[in-house]
Amino acid sequence: MTKIATILPYKENYSRKKAAAASLWVYEFRKYSKFKKNNYIFGSTNSTDYLSGKYININLNLKSKFISTTNQYCEKLAKKINAKKFDIVEIHNRPLVFNILHKKINSKFILYFHNDPLSMKGSKSIDERLRLLKLVDKIIFVSQWVQKRFFTNVDQKLLNQTEVVYPSIDRSNKLLNKKNQIVFVGKLNPSKGYDIYRDAIIKILNDFDKWKAYSIGDENRNKPFIDHPNHHELGYLSHKEVLNFLRKTEIAVVPSRWEEPFGRTALEASSRGCATIISNRGGLPETSDHCVTLKKLDSSNLYNEIKKLIKNKHLRKKLQLKGFLNVKHITKDNSLLIDDIRNSLSSEFKLNFNKNKLRIVNIYNVGQKLDHRLYNISLGKKFTNGFIRNGHDVLEISDRDYIKQNRQFGFSSANSRFQSYIINTFKNYNPDFLFFGHTNNLNLNTIEEIKNLNKNIVISQWNEDPIMKNLKDSNDNIKKIAYYGLSVDHNFITTHPSVYLKQNNKINNLHFFFVPVDKNIECYDVFNLRPRKDLFYAMSHGVNRAILKKGKNDSRIHFLNSLIKKINGINYDFYGFENKEPVWGDDFYKALINSKMGLNLSRGAPTKYYSSNRIASLMGNGLLTFIDQKTSMNDIFSKSEIIFYNSLDDLSDKILFYKKKERLRAKIAKNGKTKYFKLFNETKISKYFLDKSFGKNVKLF
Repeated sequence: MTKIATILPYKENYSRKKAAAASLWVYEFRKYSKFKKNNYIFGSTNSTDYLSGKYININLNLKSKFISTTNQYCEKLAKKINAKKFDIVEIHNRPLVFNILHKKINSKFILYFHNDPLSMKGSKSIDERLRLLKLVDKIIFVSQWVQKRFFTNVDQKLLNQTEVVYPSIDRSNKLLNKKNQIVFVGKLNPSKGYDIYRDAIIKILNDFDKWKAYSIGDENRNKPFIDHPNHHELGYLSHKEVLNFLRKTEIAVVPSRWEEPFGRTALEASSRGCATIISNRGGLPETSDHCVTLKKLDSSNLYNEIKKLIKNKHLRKKLQLKGFLNVKHITKDNSLLIDDIRNSLSSEFKLNFNKNKLRIVNIYNVGQKLDHRLYNISLGKKFTNGFIRNGHDVLEISDRDYIKQNRQFGFSSANSRFQSYIINTFKNYNPDFLFFGHTNNLNLNTIEEIKNLNKNIVISQWNEDPIMKNLKDSNDNIKKIAYYGLSVDHNFITTHPSVYLKQNNKINNLHFFFVPVDKNIECYDVFNLRPRKDLFYAMSHGVNRAILKKGKNDSRIHFLNSLIKKINGINYDFYGFENKEPVWGDDFYKALINSKMGLNLSRGAPTKYYSSNRIASLMGNGLLTFIDQKTSMNDIFSKSEIIFYNSLDDLSDKILFYKKKERLRAKIAKNGKTKYFKLFNETKISKYFLDKSFGKNVKLF
């Protein structure tokens, strides 16, 4: 289940008696959230009557003048959040806190704005707001007015990276009988229009002596004083007490001068059946569709509107009933909306929410420049087939072909065009999964840009090259994997991961995969045919070279020369060896199916689980296959499915033996193909890639 850390401003009091707007927001929406059990709230308060459970208090040393309170708060938050490993971190009303924490915590981030962004550190300037849009996974505003302020002089096309979720309230179960009373709730200061209320209410109380007026709230500075026997200042009340008072009140007044980001009091008053009067400031008009809006913000206009409601009982009751029955922002509904936003950021979202239908970009060497002579040994092609057969949409990109075709003014300009092509393609296609292998053409900056475009994207790389110590090319192969290793989510190799980690232990999320077979590529059953040759082996001096390289020598050539001397009477068919050119494409298959048996001999010393992709061609097409037992393939295949040898002499003896045992040879070859297709076909391997990449705990075999 997704774990969520919700961070309140350190001055916000998450307590029953003193809860302010952000605390009430968190408390109210938490009640209905499906993430409730895994949602922890962080704040800093001296109170102990917390609004809910799962609250973690951060104690701050506020006496020190030499330590920034924000930095101290963030430092302690980072330690606690990293210790619990949260998937999503929600920050309320403090862009500055996000700017610090996103460098310290590897999680998805939601930033809530409860106030005017242009008045807050970290979001005042255009550059600061553009930076937030780039780095924050989702920004939520408490009203359209707050959202509009954030996008002042900012490209409106970026609006879709944000949401508006209004402060909300539960419906009241009953409309109570009302008392002849008028109420003001909020800070008792001029910015809230309390002086306007004072001047109007004194006149009202003088004119209507059967009515009483109340003020709920406090203010330490510049508080206007209302001197009238029918007015009572109640001071600060808890949220529950305020709601109960509103249920008994006829008229509520919210005459704010301040551009209210939302205006929770107006929502609460209207929902509790008060005839509510508001100013046309900030987000106040968004609170309810059934309020009286002051045409002019002064005491005279306010007096007239209150007087009209007192004298016109029908109008007053009509307004009260409509507000009570048509609450605009319901907590339960908006809680579901917030959970949907959270879902969209969780690692489980793409697979579950989209019913396993993903958009995938598969980058590999398609081989157009090689006239597709590698189609039968192309793992990238098999991966695409597997993804599609599992129901996903795949966009193939051939990096090498693109760069070659665009190399008009030098490699650097072609590579630069390729980066732009990738970024623009991702903007248009918006994939869920990027999968690539055997490329160094994808710049690390491009990967970071892709992540910024879609915070939910999962990126994995694969590599099929050998990485054993004794091979000359291994160091280069290890470096190639490492180049992207820390920038991607998962790394897949065709050797047991322990072999790689002994040489480079810095790479995380390293997984083994087996070279897949594909029903449309490995499509022959040699065990049912009558081949004229006995033993097949094909090698090359690099797939980009179509011909032999003179003077090229490696351990395989020495091994084959020694083997030939020991297998008199065996009609072998070897390619890429001595003066016999490599064989490709359809010619490869014509040669392959004309042999009964195949030798699976790879470069370098036999290493745990490593095999070149020739193993798929041999076993997948039904040849009896020989492999060195030091590869530990007996963990996967039995001796009734593949033939293991432990030395050159052992290999030669077994080749001679199975040449004579036709029925046994065909039976083992058939068993081998059946087992291979059962474990490592293209659909199972591609599903394994996705399951691992999206965080599922699965095994390959």
